[in-house]
Amino acid sequence: MRTRTILASLAIFCASLAISFAADSPQMGTWKLNEAKSKFNAGATKNTTVVYAPAPNDMVKITVDGTDKDGKAVHNEWVGKFDGKDYPVTGEQTFDMRSYKMVNPNTLEMTVKKGGKAVGSGTIVVSADGKTRTVTTSVTDPKLSGFNATAVYDRQ
Repeated sequence: MRTRTILASLAIFCASLAISFAADSPQMGTWKLNEAKSKFNAGATKNTTVVYAPAPNDMVKITVDGTDKDGKAVHNEWVGKFDGKDYPVTGEQTFDMRSYKMVNPNTLEMTVKKGGKAVGSGTIVVSADGKTRTVTTSVTDPKLSGFNATAVYDRQ
């Protein structure tokens, strides 16, 4: 009985610690596009607001809002871990899976897939002072060249 109590307490402590680390990550928070500092190809989708928030089971929820090349609103969501594994994207028609791998607390590597095939990748870097976030993306599918961009975001 005492062993079970200790193990349960240890499990709760570890889960709380993981959630605390996620909440303290430099990636977490609301990010607004700084269009003046960003570079987009013609026809690029512009993600104007990106929110990283803790989600249940030690996961992260990323919510993206923006506009497509025609100025129409776009919205997608991803829930997963920064473990390099694929997790589904909802609300996005160009990609159906996305994975993130943490290089260090300020840097993530991202891969986007459609139908199991990698069609793009990117790097997300939060500045040392935590005030800006730079996302560099490139795609391998010529039909998606509008997604090649360097987007700079300011923390809100």
